[in-house]
Amino acid sequence: MSMVKSKTATTEKSRYSDSELQEFKAVILDKLDKAQKDYTLLMSSVTHSGSNDTEDTSPTFKVLEEGASALSKEESGQLAIRQQKFIRSLEAALIRIENKTYGICRETGKLIPKERLLSVPHATLSIEAKSK
Repeated sequence: MSMVKSKTATTEKSRYSDSELQEFKAVILDKLDKAQKDYTLLMSSVTHSGSNDTEDTSPTFKVLEEGASALSKEESGQLAIRQQKFIRSLEAALIRIENKTYGICRETGKLIPKERLLSVPHATLSIEAKSK
């Protein structure tokens, strides 16, 4: 029996346990909440929906201020697009958790190290596969 036990102990895991998946889910939900709040802030800066001042109605802007304002809106728009993509990636990670395929590298089929998933919870590639 000890031979079977040691053989099982050295066998590589093919997926994370349900409790580990729940741990990852909590991390993802936290990041998703923050990402959605950031997205809302970015979109309000693009559309001025959160502003009660005369910034968008004042007829006497200086040329440089208009340029800076346009650039800021453009940058905020680009950041909002990136944030939206990040949100979709986190949502896809939640689906992989439900399917119990979360944390499996899509290239190698091996488990992505837990440390990587905790820092980049939407990762679908191991460092090994990403380096190729």
